[in-house]
Amino acid sequence: MAIGWKVVHDGNTPPPGESVAPDERLSWGRTLGLGAQHVVAMFGATFVFPLIMGLNAQLAIMMSGIATICFLLIVQGKVPSYLGTSASFVGGVAAIRAQGGDSADVTGAILVAGVVLLLVGVLIHFAGPRVLNAVLPPAVTGAVVMLIGFNLAPVVADIYWPQDQWVALATMAFVILVAVGIRGFLGRIAIFLGLIFGYVVSVIIDKVGGPITSVLPGQNLLDANGNPCEAEGPYCVATAFAHDRVSWDSVRAADWIGFPPHTDSAAGVVGWHGPSFSLTFTLLVLPAVIALIAENTGHVKAVGAMTRRDLNPVMGRAIAADGFGTALASSVGGSPTTTYAENIGVMAATRVYSTAAYYVAAVVAIIFGLSPKFGALVATTPGGVLGGITVVLYGMIGLLGAKIWIENRVDFGNPVNLVPLAAGIVIAIGNVELLVSEDFTLSGISLGTIVVIAFYHLCRSIAPSHLRESDPGTMLATGQPDMYKVDEHETGSGTDQRRSDPSDPPERV
Repeated sequence: MAIGWKVVHDGNTPPPGESVAPDERLSWGRTLGLGAQHVVAMFGATFVFPLIMGLNAQLAIMMSGIATICFLLIVQGKVPSYLGTSASFVGGVAAIRAQGGDSADVTGAILVAGVVLLLVGVLIHFAGPRVLNAVLPPAVTGAVVMLIGFNLAPVVADIYWPQDQWVALATMAFVILVAVGIRGFLGRIAIFLGLIFGYVVSVIIDKVGGPITSVLPGQNLLDANGNPCEAEGPYCVATAFAHDRVSWDSVRAADWIGFPPHTDSAAGVVGWHGPSFSLTFTLLVLPAVIALIAENTGHVKAVGAMTRRDLNPVMGRAIAADGFGTALASSVGGSPTTTYAENIGVMAATRVYSTAAYYVAAVVAIIFGLSPKFGALVATTPGGVLGGITVVLYGMIGLLGAKIWIENRVDFGNPVNLVPLAAGIVIAIGNVELLVSEDFTLSGISLGTIVVIAFYHLCRSIAPSHLRESDPGTMLATGQPDMYKVDEHETGSGTDQRRSDPSDPPERV
C-alpha cells in the first residue's frame, strides 16, 4: 500500500539481524529520527546542484519533498527512495547557459526531458526491461554517463576554481580525505561536510585576511573600454574586483517564513518561474535521460536486494515516477530529480526500509523550502567552495561510466564497443560542434550521445556475427542483484552495516 504501515518490534529498534520492511514502521518518535537522517543524507547534494545550475536552492529543496511524496505514491510504497536534485543535467545546463539561455530555457528543456523519462518508464512498465536493454546496453549507457561527467571539466576550470583557488583546493582535499578516511554515515555525506568546511574556512579568511580580488560570473560587468554594461557576453565580461568571500546581507534581509522568490532577471534573482521551450536547448539535456535510467535501475535493484523483494515489476513505475517528479519540479522553476544513493546508504546502515521515514523527510524538506532565510543562506555559498566540490563530483560522475562498464564486463577488445564509444566521448569532452543550419548546432554532450548510440547500433548491424555475440549486453546499469551485499564491521558502539558493492554510486558521496 502507498500509505499505512504496520508497527513492528513493538515500535522499538529492531534486534540485530532484523529489519523493517517498506510497509512497516517503528514508533513515530523513532521514525522521525530516521526521517531526520534521510534529510541530512540528501541535503548537501540537493542544494549544491541547483547552485551549480544557477537555479534556486530553496525551491529545489521544497520541490524535492513534493516529488518524493509523488514518487512514493506512484510506486505504491514498494520502493523506499528519496528524490533529490539530479547531477546528470549539469552538463546540459552549462551548455544551455553558454549558448545564451536563461533559467526559463533551462527548466523548459529539463521539463521535456522529464516527460521523456516518464514515457520511457511507462514503456518499460508495459513492455518489460528487455526493450530498454536492447536500445541502451551497458556499453552505451556507460559511455553516455562518462561523457556527461567529463564534459563538465571546463566549468570547474573556468568558473568555480578561479574564484578562490586556495579555498577550492582545501575543500577538495577535505572531501577526498573524509570520503575515504571516515567510515559509516559521515563518510557518505562527505560532500555536505566539505561544503560546511569550505564555508567556515571562507568566513575565517575573510575575517583574518580581508577580501579577495577575483572574477565573479555575472558581476562587475565591463565593456572593452572599462565602462559598466548589463548583459554578459563577448563585449561585456565579468572582471576581477575586491569582494568578501561570504556576504550575509541578503540573509539578514530575508524573511524566516515565505515562498521562494519569483525570478527577477533585472535584479539578478532566480526563483520560481515558468518554463520556456526550445528544441536546440532540449537536445542538450536529453542525454541526461539515459543517465537517469541507468541510475534509477541500479538504485531499484539495490533496494530490491536489501529488502529481499523482487522489484522488477515496479521498475517502470519507479523510472516513470522520477520523470514525473522532474517534470513537476521544473514546471515551476525547480531542479531535476533522481533517486538518491545516499538515502539507500542510510537504509543499508539501519536496516529500516520504512517508507514512513521518507514521508517524514519529504515534509521536513518542504518546511525548509518555505524559509527564504534558508534559501538566502544557501545562496551565499562561495564560488571557491563550489570549485572544490565540483572538481570531485564531476570526475566521479564520469567514472561512473567506467563503473558500469566494469560491472557488466564490457569488452573493449571488441571494435564494436571501442570505436564508436571512443569517438562519442572525445566529441563530448572536446565540446566538438556540428553546424546543422544557421540556427541549429549540435555539440558536446548532445552530439557525443548521438554518435555513441547511432554508431554503436550501426556497427553491431554490420559487424561479423562473432563480434556481435561477444558483447554480453545483459544488464542496463550497475551491478547484478546478488552483488548488493551488506558487510558487518564491529565498532565500539555497535555494528556499522555497509554495502560492499555498488549500490552507492559515487557521483554524490
